[in-house]
Amino acid sequence: MEIALSDCWYWLLLAAAVSYLLGCVNFAVIISKMHHKDVRKIGSGNPGTMNMSREFGLKVGLVNFLFDCLKGGVPVIAVHYIFAGYKFAGTEILVSDMARYIAGLFAVIGHIYPVFMKFKGGKGIATTYGVFWFGIGCENPWFFMLMLVALILVLLFILITEMGSMGSLLGVTAFSIWQGTTFYDRYVSVISLNGYVAVLFTLLLLLNFLTWYRHGENLVRLFAGEEHRTSVKKLHGGKRGMDNM
Repeated sequence: MEIALSDCWYWLLLAAAVSYLLGCVNFAVIISKMHHKDVRKIGSGNPGTMNMSREFGLKVGLVNFLFDCLKGGVPVIAVHYIFAGYKFAGTEILVSDMARYIAGLFAVIGHIYPVFMKFKGGKGIATTYGVFWFGIGCENPWFFMLMLVALILVLLFILITEMGSMGSLLGVTAFSIWQGTTFYDRYVSVISLNGYVAVLFTLLLLLNFLTWYRHGENLVRLFAGEEHRTSVKKLHGGKRGMDNM
């Protein structure tokens, strides 16, 4: 089935708006307040998975990570099935390819710049992981198994180097390259001729730019040798300990 951009742009705009609002829901703040604290006022002050793990323990951090992943993954897989089978008129470009990463990008923007929190949110790693895991996984179900392997590799990197931010960013970049390679193979015959393909790669680049940009301070400290080390062993109990919750 074919569909013109002029006939679906408003659905793409609606998907972007809904994804952004979903991204604005910050589970770190919700979970920390369930424990009678505000994650924005403790530790690094960042309302994200790493600060939650440091302050409340690895189990709470993993729960937060899961919800943030779903926040990026649910809109992605929803638009995939809404636009499944459609191509842009006169091209071989699947509408669902573009729709997935428009929805995913705006979910990440919502997490990083939430309107409900004066545009001061988290750094977007877990939400971006969700975008890629579901974005690639909806086409390749076996990828969800590979996802577990990738997560283990990231954790091993953090365990060995104690560089949490760098390990997370390298994971995002690896998934971007994976998806970019898939798009290249799919559209290699039209890659130099069709603007839709350029949009697809731009969306992937923007996802990378946002997460790397939000970790700018971490990277500066890392290169200066001043970055906080991320000890998985210490995360297990949380800095403050769950007995105080």
